[in-house]
Amino acid sequence: MLAQVSHLLPLELKRLLEGLPADIKGQLEEIRIRENRPLEIAYGGNSRFITADSGILQDAEGAVKPTAEQCRKLLERITNYSLYAMEEELRRGYITVSGGHRIGLAGRTILDGGIVRGIRDIGGFNIRIAREVIGASVHLLPKLLDRTRQSIGSTLILAPPQQGKTTLIRDLARAISYGAWTGMTGMKWRGRKVGIVDERSEIAACVRGIPTFDIGPRTDVMDACPKAEGIMMLLRSMSPEVLVVDEVGRPEDADAIREASHAGVAIIATAHAYDMQDAKGRPELNKLIQDGTFAQIVELKRTKEGVMHRVVRLGNSPNTPSVGLETGEQSMLSFASRQRDEP
Repeated sequence: MLAQVSHLLPLELKRLLEGLPADIKGQLEEIRIRENRPLEIAYGGNSRFITADSGILQDAEGAVKPTAEQCRKLLERITNYSLYAMEEELRRGYITVSGGHRIGLAGRTILDGGIVRGIRDIGGFNIRIAREVIGASVHLLPKLLDRTRQSIGSTLILAPPQQGKTTLIRDLARAISYGAWTGMTGMKWRGRKVGIVDERSEIAACVRGIPTFDIGPRTDVMDACPKAEGIMMLLRSMSPEVLVVDEVGRPEDADAIREASHAGVAIIATAHAYDMQDAKGRPELNKLIQDGTFAQIVELKRTKEGVMHRVVRLGNSPNTPSVGLETGEQSMLSFASRQRDEP
């Protein structure tokens, strides 16, 4: 996984990370680079610090500390040597690079009338490595089907950060687009037209408008577009049967989702929340849950064995949780293992 982002790193940091054990490199999820502070990585649910000889530490003492010059080189590379051209990304606090990898930024904000217009004096970077895991949704999709419409039922997927939400909805979009209705033996449901609003360019990882991940043959992407606007644009122009959006929560997002639902479109959305009760504490999510926009909620939680899923039926469906191990995450881990065996 490191190879996908190593070209962005200053040479000194690249060598340090390339010296890590192969099993750790294969599971890398985040690289946190903070000026004059310990170099940190996240992998397989763990957080560790890196020493000058590529060793790993549980505590920060003794870890290597990236310099101001190294951070400057990293910023130049991820902005393609043009901070001005990345003005909008800097305002949002992240930059998405080719491959769908998102780099979060921390520094001093630039305010204009109380509104954040950008970030300067950037001294913190969080490189989040995107993963494409074909089959990640194979055991969950059969539990989400709307047999009347021969499609997926509208679904809200809840989890804290780094639990695999984006990986999961990417594979759901792919399977629905292909018509890979797992568990539908004897049924020949066709694939559905899917629309993805990819505000952070992470789901499809488009480069010049072309997806670099496999999202299926019947899928259209509105890339780098705010969710509310993208939903309405796809509804007007591409007639999707299923809409996929990531990290909803703003009032305008909820309004657009509600309108799409009223137009008969199935919605697959994610949100940051620990569980359904947590989501109900957020007004816009609570409204969507209460007004029947979603047929079911999926709660994800990472464990040592993989990612557990809990499906809660809403509306007229039996409100009985369905709990199981999401072996799509196990597929992710075994995929990483296979990668480690390759040169």
